[in-house]
Amino acid sequence: MLNPNEIDNFYKQFIANLPDLAHDGILTVDLSLLHDLKLLNDPDQIKDDPEDLTQYFHVIENTEKVTLFNEQFLVWIVPKTEQEIPLTYVLIALNRPGKTSLEVVFTTSGVYNTPKYVLKVLQYYLLDMLETEAALTSIEKNQ
Repeated sequence: MLNPNEIDNFYKQFIANLPDLAHDGILTVDLSLLHDLKLLNDPDQIKDDPEDLTQYFHVIENTEKVTLFNEQFLVWIVPKTEQEIPLTYVLIALNRPGKTSLEVVFTTSGVYNTPKYVLKVLQYYLLDMLETEAALTSIEKNQ
């Protein structure tokens, strides 16, 4: 497992090169995105479930950001203020042996800048990335 200094170095690399590394751009959480991701169907979707994926992270918190990490993922939750508007950036990186890559970056603001929406969207992308990795591994094994 990476140590906190390595994790912070990845963060600095990713944030310094965000336009180049965020291959899908910076996604803005709004009503349209929540609808597209089908996160509006069940308002009680996030529950205190001990099997919940987001419960399996180590946490490092400082004044700049909250870092969540485990063997597979590095996640940075970064509160910012831009033009006097509070917003939150979330960077999700996939941590593979020998290669850590930034996969998803999204931002929340306004009514969507709440822990409920940040965690709901974060959980969606983590599960989606797990499914994608499982599919790629299956394809590689079959070749």
